[in-house]
Parts: sequence; structure tokens; C-alpha cells
Amino acid sequence: MKRALVLQHMDHDFPGRFLDFFAEDSIIPEFVRIWEGADIPALKDYDFMFVLGGKQDTWEEAEYPWLVGEKQAIREWVKDRAKPYFGVCLGHQLLCSALGGDVAPAQDGEVGVHDVNLTAEGKRHRLFKGLPETSRVMQWHFAEVKRPPEGASVLASSDRAAVQAVAIGDHAVGTQFHCEFTPQSMASWSSLPDYISVLEKCRGEGAYPRLMAEAYPLMPDMHAQTRLIYENLARANGLRR
Repeated sequence: MKRALVLQHMDHDFPGRFLDFFAEDSIIPEFVRIWEGADIPALKDYDFMFVLGGKQDTWEEAEYPWLVGEKQAIREWVKDRAKPYFGVCLGHQLLCSALGGDVAPAQDGEVGVHDVNLTAEGKRHRLFKGLPETSRVMQWHFAEVKRPPEGASVLASSDRAAVQAVAIGDHAVGTQFHCEFTPQSMASWSSLPDYISVLEKCRGEGAYPRLMAEAYPLMPDMHAQTRLIYENLARANGLRR
């Protein structure tokens, strides 16, 4: 059995539909609650790294000292070991920061359903092969990658954020958008008042039921697009034959 190292930054946050993909490929996820002080284990024992989102920002190392070690682990995994990596939202930003890119507050944050468009690189890159030129995705971010690291390929952009997805070679990918969100993810927000509060602050009173009505019919397409990215990454790195 292969092993995936999953780095978590907050409660109630999981890889969503990726857990189904892992099960299909006999990849066992092992979770590290890094924000609670859990140590990142020895990397040599793992086959895949998945880094989730979180309320933290990449530059907040004084407030969250564990960010320093997490960036070191990501750098070792992606740059030195060149092993398969997937990061969403904060995980995307940490990938870029760890490899020398710049992350800063977004001029216009994105919360809810938004469009992202493939770049010229994205249209020809192996990891985004088969994706439509424009996709509707789930967003929840107030920071963004301002400058990708040297050697990174920018695969997608939006009207508000130029760096919506990056690839490092064929073995690492980060998405600013939350391609892991599922119907189950969204349903869980009904019992998380902080999530509802953020939604209403960004999108007005009654934002949650409106977002559910907008996003639920789009979930099959979001699932199919995410599966394509995962399968492209898995096949490129021997996780799926």
C-alpha cells in the first residue's frame, strides 16, 4: 500500500473527493494536525504529499512558527526529492512560497463560485490535459500568489488572481481554488457558524443557501475536472498505472 502524507491546518478540513481517488489507487492517507504542534514525520516513508488550506497566511511565521518547518518539508519533498505533491489554497501558496515565490494579500479575495481560465501553458501541460478552457470552481481565499517561483508553470488564472494554478515539472501541482470541496464539504458548513459568518460578510445575508443552490448543480463537473488533474498527476508519477 502506498502512503499519502496529508498536512492539515485547521479542524473540519479534509481532502474531500481526493480520499475517494486515494482509495481507488490503494493510497492510505495519514493526517498531521500541524497547527496543533504535531511533528511532520520522516518524508522517506511516503509516496504522496497533500497540503490543505487554512486560515493562516504564508508570511505569518511569528504567529505560527510551525510554518517554517512545513515550508522546509515542502521544499525537500518537491525540490530535493521531486515526489508527487498536491496543494490546495494555502497548500498552493505554501508550495510557491517554499520554492521562492511571493504570496501577499489579494487585491480582491474570492469566495464562492468563480471562473478560472487555462493559460497558454495550461493548455499544453501534461497535468492539465483534457481540462476545458474555462472551468467554474469553488474559491475561498484572501491571499494569493503574486509571483510564482522560478521554473514554475502557471496553468490557470482568473480575473482577480493571475496565478490560479501552478505546476513544478510533472510532479507537483497547486490550485488556488478548492477542487477538493464536495457536496458533503458544503453540507458540513451548516454546523460551522464561523464559516457561515465569513460567507455572509463576503456575500451578504443568506449567502449560504444561495451558494448551495448555485454550487450543487456544478459539483459533477467539478468532480470530473478534479479527477482529471489527479489522474494526470498520478499517471505521470507512477501512482496509477
